[in-house]
Amino acid sequence: MPTRRHFLAGSAAAIGLAPLSAAPEARATTAVPAPAPATAGTATPNLVVILADDLGYGDLGAYGQQLITTPRIDRLAAEGLRFTDAYSTAAVCAPSRCSLLTGLHTGHSAVRANPNGVAGALKAGDTTFAEVLRARGYRTAVIGKWGFGPEDGDQPSHPNSRGFEEFYGYIDHGHAHEYYPQYLWRNGTKETVAANANGAKGAYAPQLIEQRALDFIGEHAAEPFLLFLTPTVPHAPSDIPDVGAYASRTWSQQNKGHAAQITSFDTLVGKVTDRLRALSIAEDTVVLITSDNGPHEEGGVNPDLFNAGGPLRGYKRNLYEGGVRVPLIAWSPGRIGAGTSDRPTPLTDVLPTLAELGGAPAPTDIDGLSAAPLLAGSPDTARHNHLYWFRDERGVTSRANTEDGGRATWLAEAVRKDEWKAVRFAPVRDRALPDAQWQVELYDLASDLGEQRDVAAANPSVVAGLVALMRSSWADTYARRPFGVRAQVQGPVVPGQAFTVTATLANGSAKPWTRALLALSAPAGWQVQAATATGRDPLPAGAALTQTWRVTPPATAAAGTQWPLTVDGTAQTPTGPVRYSTPERVSTVPPAPASDAYLSDLGWVSATNGWGPVERDRSNGRKPAGDGTPISFGGVTYGKGLGVHAPSEVVYHLGGAADRFTALVGIDDFSTNQGATGATKASVRGDGKVLFTSGRLTGAGGPVRVDLDVRGVKLLHLVVEDANANTALDHTSWALARVTVR
Repeated sequence: MPTRRHFLAGSAAAIGLAPLSAAPEARATTAVPAPAPATAGTATPNLVVILADDLGYGDLGAYGQQLITTPRIDRLAAEGLRFTDAYSTAAVCAPSRCSLLTGLHTGHSAVRANPNGVAGALKAGDTTFAEVLRARGYRTAVIGKWGFGPEDGDQPSHPNSRGFEEFYGYIDHGHAHEYYPQYLWRNGTKETVAANANGAKGAYAPQLIEQRALDFIGEHAAEPFLLFLTPTVPHAPSDIPDVGAYASRTWSQQNKGHAAQITSFDTLVGKVTDRLRALSIAEDTVVLITSDNGPHEEGGVNPDLFNAGGPLRGYKRNLYEGGVRVPLIAWSPGRIGAGTSDRPTPLTDVLPTLAELGGAPAPTDIDGLSAAPLLAGSPDTARHNHLYWFRDERGVTSRANTEDGGRATWLAEAVRKDEWKAVRFAPVRDRALPDAQWQVELYDLASDLGEQRDVAAANPSVVAGLVALMRSSWADTYARRPFGVRAQVQGPVVPGQAFTVTATLANGSAKPWTRALLALSAPAGWQVQAATATGRDPLPAGAALTQTWRVTPPATAAAGTQWPLTVDGTAQTPTGPVRYSTPERVSTVPPAPASDAYLSDLGWVSATNGWGPVERDRSNGRKPAGDGTPISFGGVTYGKGLGVHAPSEVVYHLGGAADRFTALVGIDDFSTNQGATGATKASVRGDGKVLFTSGRLTGAGGPVRVDLDVRGVKLLHLVVEDANANTALDHTSWALARVTVR
């Protein structure tokens, strides 16, 4: 059964993650002592990260902007630390935001490109800075644009599953382009924006986001909090209720709106700091202000009018400096002194920096380095050996394409080491292309900040060294070291019968922990018995505590129902106590089939899908065979189907009663007719054992027949995975999926 790392909503004042059920719980151990939370003050400040969307290096007055007014941010830049060499980790937003959250550059991160059909998603091992701080007792929220899919309230890539106890805004990357949306998400619930019904423009989303952020600060002023504030301005389109001071300009309406959006971002930042001052917590708060990539030129906006990149070459989508160098301002009165830093600082540094500021252990397998000493005025802050960027972008805009010499859709990567910057382009979409076939450029940023003079031919040894760094910075699959709590349920979960839960508390940090404990909570009436020791002291760096329980639901537990289990892992770290928590929702299985049946007529134990719901006819079970979702392969239509989109997993309870499983599986005509790029791999597993693997499936190759002996199998898993690192057009179907019962 798939496992997920989640953090529950609840009171961080006790670091006591609230139970999923209001009913009394059964616990496997005595109550785990709740570590005291971090408290506001000099040692553990509140943390606010404000991320603009497509704000260029030169779009702020503090970075040279002349036409757009940003007085509030300019003041913070004068009072705080202004970075001249800060970098996003990608030239477009989704991979940049993934790196910001997880501390991994785009050679290692889970999301390395903007979505091409299906939105990118964070993976189970991707620890975010919210998870790190939540374990230390911080109240955590992301308000605004999340940007990772799928757009569903209960899935592993949802903000609530990634350490943010509160979420308000947009889940989906594309939905975030709507400034007057029909709905916004509040945690796992879609909330209709009534004022925008039927195309009306009654509620401007950035204003709703602003108000919720200010409310969050007010609600948690007395306890440590982490606010990740991600308004969508100034991303296209240039929608705004009032262009304000720019109404009389002779610019186009799009440029007026764009300028007004940037000024509105400035106003938002000012309101946040005003709220901090009004609550007398400004001195106890660190505020970071930055952007996810360089300036855009979409929707009719002319970034050259505003000199949006300042002295830098390029725009959003370029790996030249203008596409990836971004403003970064750190402000905290009395804590961060006024000044300027030229330390090359990628946004991968945000996670370890926040962790150090909050006294929280951080994963050791990240690419970021803490800049906390620099914020405190220390000259000894660690510096990166080099910075790396990767681009796999299919979107094209005219100025960015011109800067790239017509290569805007080519694979590209870049590296900066000291003052050397190399950018290279691959003429085909194959990162394994031999180095000699890439087109490489080299720039000396010390004398050529605008990257106008390619000096690659005169410096072959420098080029060779930087290309080698590019190669070494990439991993096709970046294996993460375990960190925090994970749980695995070994079912099926049958009323009256015991099943196993195994959990680990992994110390993926750099220093040992003490008094490590694990505990499992279950609904009232469930029996929980520890099968192994629940504690370990000490827990060395890199080690893990593993615990197993036997859990028995009562015989009266309703079948086909979801139930909450929660595993808590606590420990004492060198900087204070931590508590990690992972809730699992387990389902008591529906009855095993008593006679031959199509799977589309059976209730499933669980179903996860990469994009949208698993498709099946909801009338199944009430009509004769043939009524299932029509599946077409090569023009031949089949009934009784399940339509999924990679990655997906649908689990059925056979209870050992079935004899054979048969089906056709392949990429169906629905996907193939839209394009030929879809490629997937299907497998069937019985109780964790692989029974069948399809090999690579494509529309041109047609479906594969499945005929399996499933005698004795209790849980049947139908799994579809992406087979070409591109989930576009990966709609896959199981046709005539059927079990026979002996």
